[in-house]
Amino acid sequence: MDLPPPFRATDATHHRPGSHVSVSRALPEEAAIAMVYDGTTHAVMMATPADVEDFAVGFSLTEGIVTGTNQIASCDVIAHPKGIEAQMWLAEDRGEALAARRRTLAGPVGCGLCGIDSIEAAVRSLPGLAGAGPTLTIDEITAATESLRGWQPLHDRTRAVHAAGFMLPGQGVVLAREDVGRHNALDKLIGAMARQGIDPSQGAIVLTSRVSTEMVQKCVMAGCAILIAVSAPTLHALRLAEGAHLTLAAFARGEGFDLFCHPERLRAKVSDVA
Repeated sequence: MDLPPPFRATDATHHRPGSHVSVSRALPEEAAIAMVYDGTTHAVMMATPADVEDFAVGFSLTEGIVTGTNQIASCDVIAHPKGIEAQMWLAEDRGEALAARRRTLAGPVGCGLCGIDSIEAAVRSLPGLAGAGPTLTIDEITAATESLRGWQPLHDRTRAVHAAGFMLPGQGVVLAREDVGRHNALDKLIGAMARQGIDPSQGAIVLTSRVSTEMVQKCVMAGCAILIAVSAPTLHALRLAEGAHLTLAAFARGEGFDLFCHPERLRAKVSDVA
């Protein structure tokens, strides 16, 4: 069975005062995607049915189920009438990590932590990024979200999905993924990078969304030391970024951005710019 298309044209009636007209709108698809490890379903997420193998690999990495793609022996994407399974078989030594990060409930598109069955798992300790990462100029950070715009074909059609991109110093965004869920888009990006052998420590992750707790967690787990977002961080996300030595730039739109923590990865201080 084939995967459903990521969007579909749908008829609607557009109303405004004094008139109405028939229109066709492209709407993004959502599908239940199950992460199945060694024959057991670990999590079910509502996500865009595209780049599913990237999603499965990225989810496995950012959840700490595996630490490298070599620990996933195989990954098969199987479509069913009611959803999709990403069926993965793991190296033998990953069973304990899998049990520690067990999820039991379906996660909606708005929350990447729904279903975690303990407070400790939700606020897990993160590895530190002190001394890691490149440096970026203020101009590069300012231009990051606009550079990502060229990598959002599904957004251009539907105006209803998020994107996560990876940018390299001097090159702009070099890879991106889209999804109805912001955390799903980030997992897809991280999985695509891992599968293509791209080192997250050499650049920055760029988001079209707000920066919530799981976005910082996933970025740090991937080993990326700079996070740039078009919208605001939450206070807890900022605390996590500070503790993990993650450089966090938000409200990155137009001609500026807010730098919240770890300015050591800027090549120039904000005060040096008129």
